[in-house]
Formats: sequence, structure tokens, C-alpha cells
Amino acid sequence: MTASAADPFRVVFVCTGNICRSVMAEVVFRGFADVAGLRDRVGSSSAGTGDWHVGERADMRTIEALERRGYDGAHHRARQFTLADFAHNDLVVALDRSHERILKGWAPSEADADKIALLMSFDPAARSLDVPDPYYAGPGMFDEVLGMIESASRALFRQLEPAIRPAV
Repeated sequence: MTASAADPFRVVFVCTGNICRSVMAEVVFRGFADVAGLRDRVGSSSAGTGDWHVGERADMRTIEALERRGYDGAHHRARQFTLADFAHNDLVVALDRSHERILKGWAPSEADADKIALLMSFDPAARSLDVPDPYYAGPGMFDEVLGMIESASRALFRQLEPAIRPAV
């Protein structure tokens, strides 16, 4: 599939509450698109499997970890994943295997289930398929999780870039 400005390639990142991991992945992936000059050809969003934080800002530790690495997550508002997200997105990226199981259970069709991938599966150097939830940990864990997300998101972006970049 080749993305165009009129019909960008859309990716949604999914974690539990949409205030930590998926926010990081959304912002980081968008950053890679910006640096590559492809912002109009790729869309990046995020959502949670649960509704506990709908409407809330990202966890302050998430915002601070992103800022330390030059990203801006201050405008994020949490939302819950809906079935419409399957139709609206080309790729549904789960941050751990529990999210992957939930999403596969929600998928209305086999084609929708085929859109689901684990973020860490794109990183050949990953030691685990799960991005740990930093919510109950300190700021250092947020930085560590962000590093994992950056590495896997970079690998994902590199894999998608040839289909996203306009033909010359």
C-alpha cells in the first residue's frame, strides 16, 4: 500500500489507559514522520483498552520523559479504542501481549485482526515482546520504556517508510 497526502497511512498505538506507553509511541512515531518530511503521508494516534483515563492528559511522568528527549506530549488527551479504529487505521500496534489479545478479541473480521501487531516485534534487538507498564514505577522507568519505544518505533518506521514515501 502506498500512502498519499489525501489518504495517509494511519497507525494507532494501544496500551491500557492511554496515558503512558501508547502516548509515547504515538508522539515518537509522529516525530520520525516529521523528521523524514512525511507528516502529511502518515497519521499517528493512540488509545487505551480501558476507559479509566478518557479525557485526561498523559501522565506527567510521560510528558516529562518525552520532553527530556525533545518530544511534546503535552496536548494529548486519553481516549478508549473503539471498533471504528479498525476501519480508520491501517495498522493497530499493541504495546504488550495482553493488549494484543484484547484487540484480537474485539476485531470484527479476520482482516481487522490481521492489522494488529506488537510494537516490540519490529525491533530485532528487543529482549521481550512486551513494553512494561511504567505507571507504578519511578521516572527512571519512564525513560527506560521510552528508549524501548523509540527503538521499536524507529524499526517500524523504517519498515513502513518505502510505502509511505512518494515515488520520485
